[in-house]
Amino acid sequence: MNAVRSALFMLYAIFWSVLSAPLVVMAGPLLRGIWAYRFGKLWRLGTQFGVEHILGIRPRVIGRENMPDEACVILSKHQSAWETMTLQDVVPKGRYCVFVLKRELLKVPFVGWGLAAMKMISIDRSAGKDALDQVVSQGRERLKQGFYVIVFPEGTRVAPGQKKRYKSGGAYLATHVGCKVVPIAHDAGELWPRQAFLKKPGTVTISIGPAFDATGLSEGEVNARAEAWIEAEMRRISPHRYRDAAQAN
Repeated sequence: MNAVRSALFMLYAIFWSVLSAPLVVMAGPLLRGIWAYRFGKLWRLGTQFGVEHILGIRPRVIGRENMPDEACVILSKHQSAWETMTLQDVVPKGRYCVFVLKRELLKVPFVGWGLAAMKMISIDRSAGKDALDQVVSQGRERLKQGFYVIVFPEGTRVAPGQKKRYKSGGAYLATHVGCKVVPIAHDAGELWPRQAFLKKPGTVTISIGPAFDATGLSEGEVNARAEAWIEAEMRRISPHRYRDAAQAN
């Protein structure tokens, strides 16, 4: 049954992207302003309709009261493509998000073109220190415009129960701009594994941690604080993934 669901969803997602993504691409240069994001939201909500009603994957959000009313930097766990859609619903109603992503993604047909039209923060990851400056210059502008900036500090999708080194991009932006930081943990990889065709129905838990002000903190302090909360929360919402580690200790 999961194979049938997954196949039907893939067909639906391709059809919906071909139908709606051109609206996002055209809205950017033709209508300007917020319209690319509005059409982008339509595209995303249509895809999420398929996720919920074909795949049977639905979110459960806890800690929503921790999300500030002001634009901020969100540092989130990254396990699948699912959270790139659904995390955008955890910000206050009527607000929009942008992601920090690698520039190569903008070249992907339809999806990449839509991301480019919505002015996501794109960086050249091989640029070293210049890449961090790209994050700050673009991120500062988006935050001033009222957009929440979502960063996956591990830099790539990581399987449940595992972790990678938290990179400094999001923390660098928050400390240089002087804004609040919100850590988020979730278990999307349990139902939507990385690079897996088969998805399973069920409920994904999204846990929003307490916001803290990055003003006056170092990048290392911001990352350490976010990482400590996220990884501790992962052990709470996915305890079965950490039993071996607990027994070893």
